[in-house]
Amino acid sequence: MSDPRTLSGGGTSLDPADWDGLRALGHRMLDDMIAHLASLRDQPVWRPMPAPLRAELRQPLPRQGEGADQAYAAFGRLVQPYATGNLHPRFMGWVHGGGNPVGMLAELLAGALDANCGGRDHAPIEVERQVIRWSAEMLGLPSDSAGLLVTGTSLANLIGVLVARTRALGPEVRTEGLRGAPLTAYASAAAHSCIPRAMDMAGLGSAALRLIPCDAAHRIDTAALAAAIAADRAAGLQPFLLVGTAGSVNTGAIDDLAALANTAAAEQLWFHVDAAFGALAMLSPRLRPAFAGMERADSVAFDFHKWGQVPYDAGCIVVRDPAAALATFAQDADYLRREARGLAGGAPWPCDLGPDLSRGFRALKVWMTLIAYGGDRLGAVAETSCAVARHLAARITREPALELVAPVPLNIVCFRLRADDDGGDRLNADLAADLQEAGIAAPSTTRVGGRLAIRAAIVNHRTEPADADALIDALLAAARRRGVPLGTTP
Repeated sequence: MSDPRTLSGGGTSLDPADWDGLRALGHRMLDDMIAHLASLRDQPVWRPMPAPLRAELRQPLPRQGEGADQAYAAFGRLVQPYATGNLHPRFMGWVHGGGNPVGMLAELLAGALDANCGGRDHAPIEVERQVIRWSAEMLGLPSDSAGLLVTGTSLANLIGVLVARTRALGPEVRTEGLRGAPLTAYASAAAHSCIPRAMDMAGLGSAALRLIPCDAAHRIDTAALAAAIAADRAAGLQPFLLVGTAGSVNTGAIDDLAALANTAAAEQLWFHVDAAFGALAMLSPRLRPAFAGMERADSVAFDFHKWGQVPYDAGCIVVRDPAAALATFAQDADYLRREARGLAGGAPWPCDLGPDLSRGFRALKVWMTLIAYGGDRLGAVAETSCAVARHLAARITREPALELVAPVPLNIVCFRLRADDDGGDRLNADLAADLQEAGIAAPSTTRVGGRLAIRAAIVNHRTEPADADALIDALLAAARRRGVPLGTTP
């Protein structure tokens, strides 16, 4: 174990006196993490953190350093065994990607460079600009579209709402506020909860968002949408934004994006698409047609850390018109003066396109993932996920004790154990928790048609049809242990 005193070169520098010792520790960390990834199938999907270890985490700020060896030992004891579990192939409950080894290594490289990607003229920002160009190409948007990598689609959707607000009211909204402008926006009732939250944070109010009913396929009802827009105009309100969903969080439903693009054009609305995980399906020739119309969007929000398999976090916003993004966020400050040459060159800077000034080198792991694996392979991951979901749905339909509760257009399967309404919801929730706590699989729960459903989202590139079967086998076994009679359809 390294003496903490040898980990400082003296004074206030945090560099070690013993670089060889730190190098050896770094190699051990890397070997351990590669072994962790290589053995995922032999590990529990998830395990709860014991109360004594939680208490150990809740200690006062250490005043004297214990050294890097002790810090790593604490990680191995308190953190690694009790992580989310989304790397495991039988993590299916939430739309989380499984990461990838190249992205993991890229995080090390980005940390070593410690680049601030808020502005100035340096290679890490050029890498991010290239990722945005590739994103625009994937989405079918112009190559000169603006964009940023952000924490996730929640923030990307907020940026989309803010750009739409500025387009509707002009740049003066940034200094004068809304001045009572009666703006209204429209999205599916199945839209992610971050859409009303974005309206809230943008100062527009979540009540200004009209959540339009869905059809039988859980897509926005375009007739109801048209009626809502007409009613708002008749009431003297100002429709300004239409949000399409490309892969709904509950069922994976895809709105008719081409029809929404037509409505947005006819009504002169900003057309924003929340494609949190669906955007990466655009890399698959088989899946891409289902997203027709996305290429007509004014802005698209999505995550590389879902189907793109990039380590968290890696959200993205792409805006068709760079001037619209600049009008929303660009500002001047003496200490951020842009110059024609030198390190202060390279305008516009990323901080002119979004809310963050301090920004890490998030783009490196995306860039290296795309270079290492290529768009075709990531598109194939999306196709395979959907194939596993179809396999799971077919298995469910063959089990008399189970029922599908929603269509399966992409990679999300909602189902439940057949049970009386009295106690049926509780039983299905308990079964999902049984599997999680056993470390066998990690589905989640949601509500579809007023009933609680078990939800399996197939996103991880490691997930195979056998994992879907293991989920069902374990679920039925858990039901039997609870004394539930199986084998006949009620």
